[in-house]
Amino acid sequence: MPEPSVLASLVAGLHSGSIRIVDLTSPLSSSTPVIQLPPPFGQTAVFELEEISRYDDRGPAWYWNNFRSGEHTGTHFDAPNHWVTGKDLDDVASVPVDRLIAPAVVLDFTAEAAEDPDFLVQVDHVKAWEADHGPLPPGGWLLVRTGWDARSITQEAFLNADEHGPHTPGLSVECARWVAEESPVIGLGVETVGTDAGRAHSFDPAFPCHSYLMGSGKYGLTQLRNLAVLPPTGAVVIAGPLPIVTGSGAPARVLALVEGP
Repeated sequence: MPEPSVLASLVAGLHSGSIRIVDLTSPLSSSTPVIQLPPPFGQTAVFELEEISRYDDRGPAWYWNNFRSGEHTGTHFDAPNHWVTGKDLDDVASVPVDRLIAPAVVLDFTAEAAEDPDFLVQVDHVKAWEADHGPLPPGGWLLVRTGWDARSITQEAFLNADEHGPHTPGLSVECARWVAEESPVIGLGVETVGTDAGRAHSFDPAFPCHSYLMGSGKYGLTQLRNLAVLPPTGAVVIAGPLPIVTGSGAPARVLALVEGP
């Protein structure tokens, strides 16, 4: 009897529960937190639904909506052309599809972020994780867990801002450069509103994750949740952004496949 195909084995695993699907996507609604930039910069739109019809005289048998949203609202995918350093690189519709399914590792800094909301991941933190778990996966995602998804119930708690600006965890300048230029991963995923730390506006360069990652042709995934469910290694991430032609990013449904019950 022939061996089952790889795809048949995958389907069987999904049906049996030996492979679980974990939704890493935050629900998208008018209450989804959005980034806020200081004046005079332009602002992203809050997600809005506009009803077209709902089983009424505008359409007796169907319900549907128009929606308005920023490209970078909610759980979303950052394409290289999102930042000036990657302005001549791929838009979100041009990202190769074989990069939308990739292995992922999870580095857990929830304790550090709970103690200091301005906590920054350093290169030594990543190298210490590699010493315990093995090298970062070539062509994979580096996912940073900080427990920040628990704050997404309100805009205020999620941005955690005061008169000096937002206070959220992220990567140091040197770590952002290392991930972008020296590590084998294709992108960085975080639970916060953006890939950069809250105080990254004052770093040199400003917003180094955006600057270095986009400039290196790499990607970002933001406002992820349920990273606590994923193992440190072994998950596979499926990231499906809307293929907006010339778009700098898009809301995305992000799923993870995990082995085991």
